[in-house]
Amino acid sequence: MTAIVFPCTKVLPEDGFTLNAAEGSESHTVSRNAAFGCIALGLWSGCIIGFTTEYYTSNAYSPVAKVLVGACDMGAAPNIIQGLALGYVSTIIPVLCLAATIGYSFQSAGLYGVGIAALGMLGSLPVALTIDGYGPISDNAGGIAEMTGLPSEIRDKTDALDAAGNTTAAIGKGFAIGSACLVGLALFGAFITRIEESSVDVLKPVPFCGLLIGAMLPYAFSAMTMKAVGDAAIEMMNFIINDYKTGMQTEKDGNVYNPDYDGCISISTKASLKLMVAPGILVLGSPLLAGFLFGPQAVAGLLAGIITSGVQVAISASNTGGAWDNTKKEIEK
Repeated sequence: MTAIVFPCTKVLPEDGFTLNAAEGSESHTVSRNAAFGCIALGLWSGCIIGFTTEYYTSNAYSPVAKVLVGACDMGAAPNIIQGLALGYVSTIIPVLCLAATIGYSFQSAGLYGVGIAALGMLGSLPVALTIDGYGPISDNAGGIAEMTGLPSEIRDKTDALDAAGNTTAAIGKGFAIGSACLVGLALFGAFITRIEESSVDVLKPVPFCGLLIGAMLPYAFSAMTMKAVGDAAIEMMNFIINDYKTGMQTEKDGNVYNPDYDGCISISTKASLKLMVAPGILVLGSPLLAGFLFGPQAVAGLLAGIITSGVQVAISASNTGGAWDNTKKEIEK
């Protein structure tokens, strides 16, 4: 793709072009090569993020195959600690890649450079979406194999495919998170331009308070979604336990009982709609509330905090989850 993108830069002016900047900041004269560099750096940063994700989540490498699987010998607690630590350490290389991409792109072409770097990272989106769908397909194939009573060797094959799917899903999320960071920064720059400012001074109390609150919001959002999943799971488990007892009693009486699958589906459907209202309000309402109460500088700090904090939370949670899932597959195998 790098080779394909390079000829496309020939449509740009031969002597480069100048981007008008917001008042108080410098204009950028962008050459063809600088624009190509932004796109290529975004593309290769996404590739490195993908390889890093694979290393930390695949059961073919030591973080899962040795560290997490070995931790399970001592119970759930060491596994949880090691899994969280793995997720945290897996943020280092992706964040360094994003920082390098943003630094070069911004220096070469301002926020326009950041925007086209995001396009470079999203250039492999068809592949990312394809591999993202691989996991659920393999997982559902395994479920069908188990429910239809196929031989155990079939389930072994679908488990191996599902383990690969867990890794590919995490890689797809890595691309999405990285490009979201770059696009979020470009939109943040557009907001700063719109309010006719050239910078955000975090030494002032309002932007700094917004920065702190913004850094907290990804944690609040994560807590709300995790609690929603937990509440729905508890409700479903209680439903399944009661349904199982009913089925046992029915069969003891000599009758045939079909499990109530529709009840489980109904619980999931209602929970996914009802319990996601509050996180949605948090995301949409917090910038509006900050803006109306404290002005645009508060929103600027809020957005900056969300971007800087959200990337780490997203990458660590995604990789920890993928690693735990593949640990389970490795132990079952």
